[in-house]
This record gives sequence, C-alpha cells and structure tokens, in this order.
Amino acid sequence: MNGQRSPRLEDVAGAAGVSPATVSRFLNNPSIVAPATGERIRAAIEATGYVPNLTAGALAGGRSRLIAALVPDIAQSIFNDTMEAMIDVLASDGNSVMLALTGADNSRLLTEIHTALARRVDAIILTGIVSDPETRDRLRAQGVTVIETWGLPDDPIDVAVGFSHRSAGHEMARFLRGRGYRRPHLVVPCSARSERRAEGFATQWVSDGGAPPTRLEVNVPSHFGQGRLSFRALADLPEQPDVVVCGSDWIAQGLIVEAQAAGVRVPDRLAVTGFGNLRLAGDMRPTITSVDVDGRRIAREVLRVLQARAAGEPVERRIDVGTRIIARESA
Repeated sequence: MNGQRSPRLEDVAGAAGVSPATVSRFLNNPSIVAPATGERIRAAIEATGYVPNLTAGALAGGRSRLIAALVPDIAQSIFNDTMEAMIDVLASDGNSVMLALTGADNSRLLTEIHTALARRVDAIILTGIVSDPETRDRLRAQGVTVIETWGLPDDPIDVAVGFSHRSAGHEMARFLRGRGYRRPHLVVPCSARSERRAEGFATQWVSDGGAPPTRLEVNVPSHFGQGRLSFRALADLPEQPDVVVCGSDWIAQGLIVEAQAAGVRVPDRLAVTGFGNLRLAGDMRPTITSVDVDGRRIAREVLRVLQARAAGEPVERRIDVGTRIIARESA
C-alpha cells in the first residue's frame, strides 16, 4: 500500500465538468451520452487514472458488458478476421470481450460455456453451430443471449448470425462450371461446416450434369502443410482434376506452393480455390479465388442484436449475411 487514495468517480466528474451520474451513465452505456461529453469523460478517466468497478455496475444495472466469444482455434484460423472485427465493433460500444478457445473438436466447449456463465456475461457468441442437444437445452435455460455465428441453423439456440455453408458450396460449383472446369477435386477438413459445403458442391455439380467429384479428407484445424500433402495425393487419383476446391485458404496456399515447386502452373494446368478470403488470399502469387465471409458485417449484426436486447426490443432469430465468391488468378 502506498497510502494514496484511489481515484474515484467523483474525481472524474470534477475533471470532466459533469455530474457523477453522467459519468456513471457513460460507463454503463457510452452511446447515450453526447459525443463531446463522452470525449471529456474519457480524457478525465485517463488523466485521473480512474478504474471503474464494473462488477458493481453490473450488479446495479443488470449488465456486465462482458461478452464471451468462443472460437475453436486461432492458429492459422479462418475465423481470425471475423474475431478481430467482432472485438473491435463490440469494444467500440463499451463492451469487453472474453475470448476462449474450445479446441478444433470443441472438446472444451462445455467448460468454456460454464466459465462464461459463472462470470455473468451479457452474451455468449459461438463460432459455428452447437449440435449437442443437451448443451443447446442448457444454454436455452440460462436466460443469457446466445448468438451462433458462421452458420444458419433452422432452429437457433437463441439467435443465429451467419450463412448457409451448403449454399456456399452450391455457388462455388456453379461458378467453376461457368468457368469451364469439368473435373473438380475436393479437399475437405473434417468438420461439420466443411462437410456441408462439400455436400452442397457435390449435389449442385451432379445436378448440373457432372460426375461426382473426387475428395480427400484432412484433419482440423486446417493448415499450410495439409495443402502441400493434398497436392502430392493427387498423384494417386485415377484421373487428374482440373480444379481443386480447398476447405480453407491455408490449404489452398500450401497446395499452390507445392504445385509451383513441382513445375505445375496455377491456374494453367491446375486451378485452385480456397475459403474464408483471408488476407493471404490477396497477397499470394497467384492470388487465390476464395469465398468471402463478411466478418465485419457479422460483428455489426451481433452488436445490433445486443443493443436491441438491452433495450427490450424484439430481434430476428436468423440473420443471413450470405457469402460471395472473390474471383482471382488461381481459378
């Protein structure tokens, strides 16, 4: 102990020239305070070194402003851009985001859900769809806002903000057929999301008159090395494909690098597509044709849901943000 008194809310109010009640309202909900006043309060907080008691505010106002975002992994993850946008957008509205990793196989999902609930979070944001009925029922019983992202189930736990993976597969099949490709090969990470896209692609391809595509399954999380191994595995196929549809941009990147090392020109002899439209897709040479997931729009829709819930307003249960194909050099 250094004997000095910790800065108080009243000190911030005096420095900002506002009432303590105004400071309290700003801390609980920055958007209800005029922007100029908010800037003065922020400056006063920084100048005084005041640290708000967020726990006390949560007990008094019923909101903790703590959001739990659960994601399978972040190492070479297709979710990184979405998570960065999510944290940025939520923080700009005065929320703190607790990021937890559930594992590629969601082995820690239940543990992280329990931890989030014990910390009295305002909302739990899930990456993907929880398929276990018991976990879904348990979340529904808690009364906390639950938002499933990166998917669009028919019956969300609470709210879903995402897209149809099967539809994304349909679109890629139509796109590649329109580009003149005829022998697709799928590299499919072992996850429900990737499997839905692969099923959507194969169904559309066959429906349009093509032969069922060949496929290779790889473990999750997907990474650069899997792409290199996937290219080598093409040699074992009875007929060489003219396009490889990869379950992530990481796999596509590794496959392209290995193809170039073997003297196979992309896309002249072999076209390649990815998924996720990560930054590397536009930085590669050749650049990678990919499926774009608008992470910032997902984040904005999540914030809109949270604000509506805080105001007691109704919200849509299923919000489809869709996907789009970004055509580049690789296909």
